[in-house]
Amino acid sequence: MSNSLIRVFRSKINIAIILLILLLFIGIVGFKLMTNYSWIDSFYMTVITITTVGFGEVRPLDEESKVFTIFLILTSVIIVGYALKVITEYILSKNDIEEIKQKKMQKKIDDLTNHIIICGYGRNGKQAAKKLFAHNKPFVVIEKNKDVVERNQSDEVLFVQGNANEDDILEIAGVNRADCLISALPNDADNVFVVLSARQKNGTIRIISRASHESTFDKLKLAGANNVILPDKIGGDHMASLVVVPDLVEFIDNLTIVGGDNINIEEISVEKLYDISELKTIRELDFRKKTGCTVIGYKNPQGEYLVNPDSNLELTPNSKVIVLGRPEQIQMLNSIYNIE
Repeated sequence: MSNSLIRVFRSKINIAIILLILLLFIGIVGFKLMTNYSWIDSFYMTVITITTVGFGEVRPLDEESKVFTIFLILTSVIIVGYALKVITEYILSKNDIEEIKQKKMQKKIDDLTNHIIICGYGRNGKQAAKKLFAHNKPFVVIEKNKDVVERNQSDEVLFVQGNANEDDILEIAGVNRADCLISALPNDADNVFVVLSARQKNGTIRIISRASHESTFDKLKLAGANNVILPDKIGGDHMASLVVVPDLVEFIDNLTIVGGDNINIEEISVEKLYDISELKTIRELDFRKKTGCTVIGYKNPQGEYLVNPDSNLELTPNSKVIVLGRPEQIQMLNSIYNIE
């Protein structure tokens, strides 16, 4: 619900509560003064009069007290009716606004193409979302836990509430139009099922899945996953590397800092760098002179990597270069070649 609507309803509810308290106060004081009831009897008479439950009087009323009671009944009908109206409107409007909000979010998802789908918003899913957001990559999160969705939902993170194992939920998230799917569910069996379903729906989508056990690695590969990540294994290797080559590992960690202004390593498709109708070499592009960045890697069309490529290497179509530089140098590179 929007903030303006919340403020309006909060104001109306406050008014209704004040009127009810005022009505209760007038009734108690009125009965006390006009009938000489005790405070408890006055409170009792006020409550049964306002609620019109039909209980008997504590003692018979004189004419003035009866006129006051009639006034109290008529006034309470109006005020209680107003309070019920405000509460009912609030409940109905809240449901309507939530429905409108969900439709608005679904429209944003339907407009996405070549986006990333994250299945599961646990520790791994959140980290993946954080990284993608830092690199301005569009993504959709599938999460079945309603509390998690409501707690993390925002304009920046698009959610589909449901089980990623279900084909309908994958279709709502746009699996047919997606470029990549990350299955970060805590259960290996669920990840296998998601990978199978996604591969069946989209034969060209890149699928990355987590696995808790090494025995699941081959199953996920067989199901259609392009990459399988074992978080525990990676974590253990990383900690051991900090013992063996600590300075090197810390340096590599600094190359993958999350944040739009702190990125100092970039992967770029050759097609974005120049007109590929006439092949050029790394030397001819001269990244070092133009931006200060250095080419540290090359990925050929067959998917093979070459570390520290020669400056005379021709950059062929469907290949990529990996460049290293300070954040401001990377930003200059992106600016020169209009890389988003």
